[in-house]
Amino acid sequence: MNLLLEKIKNEGIVLSETVLKVDSFLNHQVDPELMLEIGKEFAERFKDHGVTKVLTIESSGIAPGVMAALQMNVPLIFARKRKSLTLSEDILTSKVYSYTKQEENTISISNKYIQESDRVLLVDDFLANGQAALGLVDLVKQAGAEVAGIGIVIEKSFQDGGNLVRATGYKVESLAEIGSLENGEVQFRKEEARV
Repeated sequence: MNLLLEKIKNEGIVLSETVLKVDSFLNHQVDPELMLEIGKEFAERFKDHGVTKVLTIESSGIAPGVMAALQMNVPLIFARKRKSLTLSEDILTSKVYSYTKQEENTISISNKYIQESDRVLLVDDFLANGQAALGLVDLVKQAGAEVAGIGIVIEKSFQDGGNLVRATGYKVESLAEIGSLENGEVQFRKEEARV
């Protein structure tokens, strides 16, 4: 995903040794052409996994999630972080701690949108500490469905989330893996350093 790596290198802002700001193309303003390419890449990487639904968390996971769902011709479901008046019965919930925001959220989905026969691809913008991905896994398990895999736009490989999530045994595909944010500079893992 050279386009993604170039965007991170050119537009990403390192706020600390653990925080990368990518709001010019992913978390606030969205680059639709980049999201389309991300969707195509996820569709290609999970084409043989029998995906019937894509699941993400609002709000930053929605753009890459919807593009992956579009390319796979399956529905997108997004877990809500806030209570909704319209989502009040037959809901599945899981607790997710955000280290970036220093808060715990209860994410929720209606159980009528994921059936036991579904194979669900989880998509999220970042993988750092692994809590969001594990919360989504929990929702799928509560529904009695199967996790088809986990697609991550940007993984902070220097944090423990990748190992934690991979320990579940699910296929995890990260489109960009950051090895370090030290000295205010984005360093990709060695195999991606050619950009």
